[in-house]
Amino acid sequence: MVTNPSDTNPSEPSVIRALRDLWWFLLIEGIILVLLGVAAIIVPPIATLAVEIILGWLFFISGVVGLIMTFVMRHAPGFWWSLFSAVLAIAAGIVLLGWPVSGVMSLTLLLISFFILEGIATIMYALDHKRELSGRWGWVLASGIVDLAVAAIIFAGLPGTAAWAIGLLVGINMLFGGSALIGLAMHARHAAALRTS
Repeated sequence: MVTNPSDTNPSEPSVIRALRDLWWFLLIEGIILVLLGVAAIIVPPIATLAVEIILGWLFFISGVVGLIMTFVMRHAPGFWWSLFSAVLAIAAGIVLLGWPVSGVMSLTLLLISFFILEGIATIMYALDHKRELSGRWGWVLASGIVDLAVAAIIFAGLPGTAAWAIGLLVGINMLFGGSALIGLAMHARHAAALRTS
């Protein structure tokens, strides 16, 4: 009979075991977000007329990936905040694809709202990870702070930022979010390797 390494320490909290055993799901989500972030930075300058459609698909895909990973890792810390974040991204994608907003200013205001809500959810997700003693929660906290900073930068520069900020700042948001998840995954992988050795 083969035993699961996560079952060898019954005193270890199930959320910690889930995070250590399923670290590679965080890694996959992080890599996808980084790739989508690069696409958001590169593509909009090439296809400025299709910004809403491109961003809609970027949000929708990142939300679907996040939703899948949230349910796969449902025992990890921050489940509800991760679920909120994934549903928020899917909703933003659907709004941008199904009901294109009229004009760059409306799109910019929609993105400011998204970044504020996403920033708050990411910060709360990080604090849940801190409470459960999973390492590298600071990366996730920094990602939430960057989301709030991006919203503030766009808002402070209105109306001038409406023309140039959209693709660049969405890309930065996804790059930071993906990098934070990769950092969290690498820490969990390291912790799992220490535990099994």
